[in-house]
Amino acid sequence: MTPKRRDFLKMMMLAGTGMALTPKLISCKSAKRSGYITDIGVCTSVNNAELLAQNGYDYIEEAVGRFLVPAADEDTFLSNLETASRLPIPVRACNNFIPGSLKSVGPDAAHQDILQYTTTAFRRAQQAGIEYIVFGSGGSRRVPEGFPHQEAIEQFVSLVKLIAPVAGEYNVTMVLEPLRRAECNLINTVAYGARIVEMVGHPNFTLLADIYHMLDMNESADSIINHGSLIDHMHIAELEGRSMPGTHGEDFTPYFSAMKKIGYTGMISLEGNWSDMETQASSALNVVKEQMSNV
Repeated sequence: MTPKRRDFLKMMMLAGTGMALTPKLISCKSAKRSGYITDIGVCTSVNNAELLAQNGYDYIEEAVGRFLVPAADEDTFLSNLETASRLPIPVRACNNFIPGSLKSVGPDAAHQDILQYTTTAFRRAQQAGIEYIVFGSGGSRRVPEGFPHQEAIEQFVSLVKLIAPVAGEYNVTMVLEPLRRAECNLINTVAYGARIVEMVGHPNFTLLADIYHMLDMNESADSIINHGSLIDHMHIAELEGRSMPGTHGEDFTPYFSAMKKIGYTGMISLEGNWSDMETQASSALNVVKEQMSNV
C-alpha cells in the first residue's frame, strides 16, 4: 500500500468518526516538477476510473453535485468517499460547481443559499483531498435578459468575495472557468476572467484556461502568456463537436507552447464528448502527450 493511499484511508476513518482532519491527512497535492504539465486527467464519473487508469491517466475530475453532493446528507457523501478510496487513480478536482437553480446574478441572486451550499462543498472537498473546484456554472451565472451587465459583474464579484474566504478555510482553490458565449453571457474569455480574478483579489480564487472555449471564442494563446500567473488549472477538447483530442486532428501546439512559456506545471483535464471512451482513451492521451512534446 502506498503512503498516499494509507493516509487517504486513515482520513476516511477519521471522517467516519467525525474527528477533525489535519492538513497533512487531507493533502494530496502533487509536488511541482520541472517542465510543464504535471498530470493529465478526465472530467468524468468515478465509474470510469479503472478504464482511465489502465490507459495511463493520472486523475479524475468529478462533478460537485454528483461526488460531493452538497445537497445530500453526510451518509451519501461518505459512501462516495469510501468508493473513492478504492479507485486506482484519485479524484483531484470537481466541476459543475453551483446548480442553475441557485442564481449567482440577476434579480433572483441567492448569495446566502449559495454560501450554505458551497460551504458544504468546500468542507467535503477537503475531506476528499480535492485541490480545485471549477467555477463554470453557466446556468447560475447567466445574466437574465434586460438585467444590467455591470450590475451582474458587481454581484458576481461580491459573491466570490463572500465564498472565497470559506474556500481558504478548507484549503480549496476555486478556479474561474470562462465559458464560450453560446453557453453563458458572463465572462467569456481568459483575458476577461483575469480581470475578475484581480477584482476579487483572493488567493483561493484563481483562473482556468479551457482551450475548447478559447478556440470557440477565437481567443489566442497569448491570453495564456499574458495571464499565466493567475492560471491554476486547464481543460482541453477539440473545437469541432467538443471532441476528444485526435478526433478531428485539432492542433493544440500554440496553446501548449504558451503553457510551456509560462512554466505551467499544473493539471490538464480532457473535458468533452467521447464517441467511445474505451477505444479512444489511449489515443486521446497519446495525442496530447505528442503535441506537448513537440513544443
